[in-house]
Amino acid sequence: MDPIDLTAPVARAAAPDLGRFLATRGEVLTRGPVALIFAEDDVELASTLAHHLDLGFRALVLLVAEATPLPLDLPGRVHPVRWDRFDAASVAEAVSAFARAAPGTWFYYGYNAEYLFFPYSETRSIGEMLAFHSEERRDAMLTYVIDLYAGDLAKAPSGVCRQNCYMDRSGYYALERFGPDGARAERQYDFHGGLRWRFEEHVPADRRRIDRVALFRGKRGLTLRPDHMFSDPEYNTVSCQWHNNLTAAVCSFRAAKALKANPGSRHEIPTFWWQNSVWFEWKSRQLLDLGLIEPGQWF
Repeated sequence: MDPIDLTAPVARAAAPDLGRFLATRGEVLTRGPVALIFAEDDVELASTLAHHLDLGFRALVLLVAEATPLPLDLPGRVHPVRWDRFDAASVAEAVSAFARAAPGTWFYYGYNAEYLFFPYSETRSIGEMLAFHSEERRDAMLTYVIDLYAGDLAKAPSGVCRQNCYMDRSGYYALERFGPDGARAERQYDFHGGLRWRFEEHVPADRRRIDRVALFRGKRGLTLRPDHMFSDPEYNTVSCQWHNNLTAAVCSFRAAKALKANPGSRHEIPTFWWQNSVWFEWKSRQLLDLGLIEPGQWF
């Protein structure tokens, strides 16, 4: 992973807002896959950008607050866009705008301090993986948000530490999903686990799920809801009707960061470590071996 220097700031006016970007820079979105990175703050922003560049995304759109400085020499594939709202509804609004602006383009969306992993991602590109997924007539891919956390909060009180990083190897489960009419949603489940499950008393009920359709193909009229589900029910399914499909993981420090920043939980959690913590190896093979991502029919 090549380092990205975020220490040299550039004038704030250098990045357009979302409306101007879609109106004037739409060619960036014509050939995917495109990663949408929402920079809530500057925590591990450089490593997030470098990781997704290494995966082979043709472009990264960095949605970043006006107050966040940016370097003069961002890599050419990184396109900053000024965006100052990072609540769930606002992020869904932005993702929906991109989806409708570029029908047919594959997108990923995530936040800083989050890292996408898919089967064999060390040797195969995101484009290769999505090409196979498209051949299986799939327009979206389910991802699981796997919480990462520092092993020693005395040394990393923010909960974020890439060098001493752990994840839960077990404790994940799925519940059947039901629609507003009470009917079972076909091939849809609510997934739980990780820090949101272990410290659920500090997490609002509507934020405890760990499933996110983070990879999807743009389509006219498509809308993302604040609960990370799309308006097209098929986008929210685990797999197609005839066999299992690929799944991926978003390995994320966001929950750890939030639990240690929130005054209501900061002093209640002396450690995130428990008997089912395991050292995170930063390799897709570990996630495959733990059953947290699946290759489907792709070998």
